[in-house]
Amino acid sequence: MAETRPERAPNIFDVARLAGVSHQTVSRVLNRSPNVRAATRERVERAIAQLRYSPSPQARSLVTRRTRTIGLIAPSVADHGPNVIAMHFNIAARVARYRVDTVSTAGDDPASVKSTVEALLRERVDGIVLIVIDSGVLEMVRGLELGVPVIASASTQRRSPIVVSIDQYRGARSAVRHLAEQGHDRIVHLAGPPRATDSIERVRGWRDELAERTLSISEPIVGDWTARSGYLIGKEMEVEPGTAVFASNDLMAMGLMAALRERGLSVPGDVSLVGFDDVPEAAYLYPPLTTVRQDFAALGELMMQKVLLALEEDEPATPDTPLPTRLVVRESTRQR
Repeated sequence: MAETRPERAPNIFDVARLAGVSHQTVSRVLNRSPNVRAATRERVERAIAQLRYSPSPQARSLVTRRTRTIGLIAPSVADHGPNVIAMHFNIAARVARYRVDTVSTAGDDPASVKSTVEALLRERVDGIVLIVIDSGVLEMVRGLELGVPVIASASTQRRSPIVVSIDQYRGARSAVRHLAEQGHDRIVHLAGPPRATDSIERVRGWRDELAERTLSISEPIVGDWTARSGYLIGKEMEVEPGTAVFASNDLMAMGLMAALRERGLSVPGDVSLVGFDDVPEAAYLYPPLTTVRQDFAALGELMMQKVLLALEEDEPATPDTPLPTRLVVRESTRQR
């Protein structure tokens, strides 16, 4: 291997690239794990020597040179949820006397997020927090071994010590249950993007609640979280007597409501409608929107609590129970 000497201080990803292995393999070599082949171990050790890499400088800084800075990676979207989570994480960090270095990146691009992680490591942050909205990014984050605490907010069926979440699955079931109890036997789901972690869990909850009640299940109609996508779907959607719609977020529900009104159909007279998120505008629509409320503020605060436990209490990470949702019943649903 040719000698490579980057101008900046090398990190674990540089070693992995030079040795032709994953950063997890480098971590196993550094931790003297026996589950590494001798030839692989030798390549990694040569790369470490050539780069003059000092293993886990961030971990040592937790004791001697802590920067009191947390790196926050947020998706570059204008969505209500991620923005409120980030805001309350920042507030909690300031209360704990930590500075937050916030970086926005493409929320559905694992390579972009990984590159941002590397950049924050070079800044010697004490920990990294991510707001994850994409299933591919979540899988990448699960494999990170960085020498500093890593916490992610993400919707997922698999519980993990590094992941905190709001219970999208049970929230979706509560929405469908409400519609079924109103006498609706055709409950259409307007879903979010297929790789979106929130959407995946809400689809799962919708399907399971319908299956438990032996109600018919059709394929979800896929939107893109925007009011425009809900509007376009509402212009074409087949509406039968007793139809109900569970929209995967409030913005799509708003667009759908506008399209139905243009078609001469009323909510809830012809279609009962439930959204998800309880954005501030939901209570002021006509009619006010029944929706599932999420406590984004509590999630942001929980992320900081997990970081503090790792940094200051040295407590081992344990999985957390997802935060509960609450169904807010307004006037967009009615008894059939």
